[in-house]
Amino acid sequence: MDRVAYVAMTGAKHLMHRQEVLANNLANAGTTGFRADIDAATAVPGRGAGLATRAYSVQGSPGANFANGAISRTGNGLDAAIDGGGFFAVQGLDGNEAYTRSGSFARNGEGNLVTYGGMPVLGDGGPIAIPENAVIEIAKDGTVSAATADAPGKPQTLGKLKLVNPDTKDLAKGLDGLFRLRGGDSAPADETVKVAGGSLEGSNVNVVDTLVGMISLAREFEMQMKLLTDTDQNDKQAAAKLLAP
Repeated sequence: MDRVAYVAMTGAKHLMHRQEVLANNLANAGTTGFRADIDAATAVPGRGAGLATRAYSVQGSPGANFANGAISRTGNGLDAAIDGGGFFAVQGLDGNEAYTRSGSFARNGEGNLVTYGGMPVLGDGGPIAIPENAVIEIAKDGTVSAATADAPGKPQTLGKLKLVNPDTKDLAKGLDGLFRLRGGDSAPADETVKVAGGSLEGSNVNVVDTLVGMISLAREFEMQMKLLTDTDQNDKQAAAKLLAP
């Protein structure tokens, strides 16, 4: 009976983790540029006497769904969305280069272009300085220009966003939601990546599918718990019969 209980226990543990992944996806259904997490697990056979029939469910590094989200027009000159494949390059909190699909940018107190979370947005020459009270426009190729009140008809080029398009198989998603190359290197700029200025890309989480998945996981968890309960009752009944005079 211990084998049945072990299978039910490991199954329930993995289902709880999958439920956490779906709950996180659902919580980020409205997050700009969010890429849904995909649960990953590996069955590892036990080693040693009496463990040949057992397998551990080991959680692997979660993957990500790289399908594009819907692009909506905002009219904000500091907003940008990747139109197709690719990523914006930013400087993570650890100082290293990282990548995101979220183009909800802003001007920080130092006058530089930053993400919604305050991380510097990288350009072809480093951080991009944004003049105060300027009208910003981001072109399809990532060029950032500004028009001031002194010269409204003569926009000034401020820099060009670093746009990259590495193979998604080489990317790992961090706890901060940013993507990084698994080897720790920096991806080269890709001139083929296109940008939709004044727009934002929504999350690619399918709310209906996620809710259905959570309901299905809850039912599977109940089945595993019932299996544990039935196994315990069978053990008690078998022990009672063995001890009966």
